[in-house]
Amino acid sequence: MDLGGLDGMSGGELLDHVDALARVQRETDVAILQAAYQHAVIHDADSIPSWQLRAPGGERPRRFGGVGTPLVAEFSPATLGGRLGISTHAARALMADAVDIRHRLSRIQARVVTGQAKVSYARFVARKTRDLTVEQADYVDERVEESVDGRLPWTRFVTLVEAAIKASDPDAAAAREDAEARRQFATPTHSTEDGMRGFYVRAPFPVISKLDAAVAFFAMVLAHLGDARSEDERRVTAVLVLANPVHAMDLLRRYQHWVAAQHPEAGKPTVDLADLMPAVVVYVHMYAGTDSDLVARVEDHGPQTETWIRQHLGPHARFTVQPVLAIEGQAPVDGYEAPDRQRQAVHLMGPADSFPHSPSLSRGQQLDHTIAYRKGKAAKGAGQTRIGNLGKLTVLHHRIKTFAGWQVQQPFPGIHVWRDPFGALYLVDHTGTRRLGEHDRAA
Repeated sequence: MDLGGLDGMSGGELLDHVDALARVQRETDVAILQAAYQHAVIHDADSIPSWQLRAPGGERPRRFGGVGTPLVAEFSPATLGGRLGISTHAARALMADAVDIRHRLSRIQARVVTGQAKVSYARFVARKTRDLTVEQADYVDERVEESVDGRLPWTRFVTLVEAAIKASDPDAAAAREDAEARRQFATPTHSTEDGMRGFYVRAPFPVISKLDAAVAFFAMVLAHLGDARSEDERRVTAVLVLANPVHAMDLLRRYQHWVAAQHPEAGKPTVDLADLMPAVVVYVHMYAGTDSDLVARVEDHGPQTETWIRQHLGPHARFTVQPVLAIEGQAPVDGYEAPDRQRQAVHLMGPADSFPHSPSLSRGQQLDHTIAYRKGKAAKGAGQTRIGNLGKLTVLHHRIKTFAGWQVQQPFPGIHVWRDPFGALYLVDHTGTRRLGEHDRAA
C-alpha cells in the first residue's frame, strides 16, 4: 500500500491530516447531496416526454419524498446511481432524502449548506420523518437541528430523533405502540446450522427484562454450584431450566442450601425461595402535572409515550415515585466515594459518559474526580467529592484519562472541556460533543 508520504509524518501531523480528510469527506457528502437534489429538479414531472406517459410501462412522475415535496421522474435515479456506483434504489433514497431536507427540514437544510451538519445525520431525520405531516416534520426539525452536527454519538442521536417523532404527535405514537404491542411472539427460527437453532421472543421490554434477569440469575446459580462452563453456555442451560418448573424449583432448593452453607452461623436454611429470585429495576423519567400524553424516557429502552408506560409497564411493575432531585446545593464530602445522592445527581445532570463522543448511558459507569483526588491531610475539609468535580466515565475512558495524556476541566457542573495529547479541544455537555478552537471543522 502506498502511504503517500504518511510514513514521514509525526503523530500530531497525521492527526491534522486526518482532520483535513474528514473535512473534505464532509464537504463531499454535502456536494453529493446537493447534486442529488439538483438531479431531482432537472428530472421533474415536466421532464417526462408525453409519449412516455401514454405508453404502457412508460415513465411516471413519483413523489420520492414526503408530503409537500415535488414529483420526480421515476427512472431518473438510475443514471445518478450509475455515476455514484450505487444501486438505483440507493440513488432514489438519496434523492428522496435530498428533497425532504430541502422542502421539509429547513433548519437542517441551513446547517447542511454551511457545513454544520453530518449528511448521514440529516438523511436519517429525513427518512424517519417522511411519513409525518409537514407540521410534524417541522416540529422534529426544530427539536433536533442543533444535534445534526454530530455532537451526539449515533445511537444517542437515533434516540433523540425517535423521541421527537413521538412528541410531534403523541396520539399517533400511542397508536403505533399499541399496534406493535399486538405483534408479540415466541417462536423458534426456521434455520438449523450444524445442529444449532435459535429462538426469538418479541415482547414488551419489561417482559424481556424479567426474562433476561431470570436467565442471568440461574446462570449465576449454576456457577455457584460448580458449573465451570462459559457464561453463554450456562445462560443456555438456564433457559432449559426455566422451561422445566420442576427442575427450576430443585435448582433453587440446592442453591438455598448452598447459600445457607456459606453462612453456617445462620443454622438451618431459612431463606425464602421467592427472595432468591432477582429484582428488576427500570428507571422511567416522566413529566408531572400535565394532562397531555407526553413522551417518557425509559433508561436503556428509549422513549415511550406515557400511555404505553401505564398500559404495558404498569401490569409488570410496582412504581416508586421519586421527587425531582435538587442537583444544586448538594453538600461536598471529603471521602473518595460519592454518596448515592451525588451519584444520582451526576447521572441526571449528564447521563452519558463525559468522554468525547461516547455513546454509553449506563448507570454502572465509574465516577471520576475531574481534579484528581488527593489523600491524607489534603483531603480533610477540602470537599473534593462534589457536584462540579465528578464526571461519569467508562472503565476504558477512565484509564485513558489516567494514563494516556488526556486532560479535562469542568468549568461549570456538567460541562467538561477535554484536551487530547496533541492539543485538540472538545466540549462535552448534555447536548453532546463539539470541537473547539482552531481545529473546529464547522464553517
